[in-house]
Amino acid sequence: MSKVTVDAATCVGCGLCEQACPEIFEIQGDGIAHVKAQACTSCNAQEVAEQCPVNAIKVS
Repeated sequence: MSKVTVDAATCVGCGLCEQACPEIFEIQGDGIAHVKAQACTSCNAQEVAEQCPVNAIKVS
C-alpha cells in the first residue's frame, strides 16, 4: 500500500487535491491540505499528486 503525504511547507492550500479526492485530502483551518486517509475507492492518489501545482503531495 502506498503512503500519501503532504509537505506542509510547500502546500499553498489551493484545494485541488480536496476537490479531486475528498476521501484522502482535506484543507484544514491552517489553510493547507492534510491527509485524512491513505486510500480511496474512487480516485487515484498518484494522479491527484501529479495535479498539485506546487508538487506538495508525495505518494511512495
